[in-house]
Amino acid sequence: MATKPKALPIYVLNGPNLNLLGQREPEIYGRTTLAEIGKMTAKRAKERGLSTVFRQSNHEGELIDWIQEARTKAAGLIINGGAYTHTSVALHDALRALGRPVVEVHLSNPHAREKFRHRSHISPLATGVIVGFGAQSYLLAVDAMASLLQGTGP
Repeated sequence: MATKPKALPIYVLNGPNLNLLGQREPEIYGRTTLAEIGKMTAKRAKERGLSTVFRQSNHEGELIDWIQEARTKAAGLIINGGAYTHTSVALHDALRALGRPVVEVHLSNPHAREKFRHRSHISPLATGVIVGFGAQSYLLAVDAMASLLQGTGP
């Protein structure tokens, strides 16, 4: 009897300073740690029949390497680019070559914050953007990605 091939995971990539969640500006980003968000997203993905690869880096090049890796090893990508969202043409270019669904996620609502946060280099390449719901944003992103991968989303 042939076994069903294992489905590719969803990559969940997190940019600079997100390793400080729970400590850094909790009035903006909440008290949930990145490790807790990783566990929450893995649990939600499992409930949807999916798995995750959850990573964080303060280094732009490492994020780009992971996006390029996702071209062949991921079904889709959820990304919180942190500050690189607003500055990195390199992330934009890597996402442009991805060829997978992308959901951009942010804990806070960048549009309700400083003007320099209003522009995203990720949004033009994302299938959708989820912002402003704290740690819940990641769960909503997993739900959206599940819909996309199952063909029930846009």
